[in-house]
Amino acid sequence: MVRVGVVGVGAWGQKHARVYAAMEHVELIGVCDADPAAGQAVAQKYKTQYYKRPQDLFGGVDAVSIVVPTAGHSEVGCAFLEQGIDTLVEKPLASTLADADRLIACAARHRRLLQVGHLERFNPAVVALRTILTDPRFFEIHRLGVFSPRSLDIDVVLDVMIHDLDILLALVPSPIVTIRALGIPILTPKIDIANARIEFQNGCVANVTASRVSSERVRKIRFFQPNSYVSLDYERQTVSLYSLIPAPSPVGKEIVARSLVIEPYEPLRAELESFVACVESRAQPVCSGEDGRRALELACQVLNHMHTDRAPGDRTMPPSID
Repeated sequence: MVRVGVVGVGAWGQKHARVYAAMEHVELIGVCDADPAAGQAVAQKYKTQYYKRPQDLFGGVDAVSIVVPTAGHSEVGCAFLEQGIDTLVEKPLASTLADADRLIACAARHRRLLQVGHLERFNPAVVALRTILTDPRFFEIHRLGVFSPRSLDIDVVLDVMIHDLDILLALVPSPIVTIRALGIPILTPKIDIANARIEFQNGCVANVTASRVSSERVRKIRFFQPNSYVSLDYERQTVSLYSLIPAPSPVGKEIVARSLVIEPYEPLRAELESFVACVESRAQPVCSGEDGRRALELACQVLNHMHTDRAPGDRTMPPSID
């Protein structure tokens, strides 16, 4: 049995606890939260122990999920890594690159695994997408959601857009040469809606929009590659492929549409199962600390360009999709 713990049982930490509690060959030793009422409620629900302090889990677990506010990722994560405990840190890896580097260095120094919770890596639609990926040239990406009072300690780029930035880096193996970005606050003092245009050295261009103040929930990525157009829906876990093939038509070509066969499953369960498997086998995680740092670095670059690209008083944003 792999003994695990969860530190932070807010909306997302509770899901970690639920999945661990249902996994075979895993024992959920306990959950930790600064709020005793919330922590005890989750512990009771999943038949485990509640601990008020993270250090109370030391010595009792082999692995841990860190699901505290982003500003605490480095301090709490390093505390567990220093105790020889393999650690999964929710995205973003940290609130600063310096803190991300501390986590990575700490994991290396103590020879522990560090995985970052970039959930979309484990979405079955993304896994299937890789089988048809060739040379993408242009991306249109939208991640829109209705307002929620969670994760308000960070802006929409680190909270929401970073999912797609991580996937983009995984799909386009080329250096970034240009970034232009716009972002504005709507309901909070931080940026709530953002758009970035990212150009790669190989000529690929990505237009990425993220919002946490939209009227509906949208999670889509679309891109063109030679002789095909691909549309992926993260939410529905579907991938549609439109291919251009030779045909006896007036233009000598026709478009053929098909959908990839995908068996749906819960990405979080796949993510945590992968983490536990790495703990057992000592294999490198699918999304390592270095991967998490690259996504964080790109997110920070997008934020920096928002400050430099927008003229004083300019609150104009590109229109979002319906």
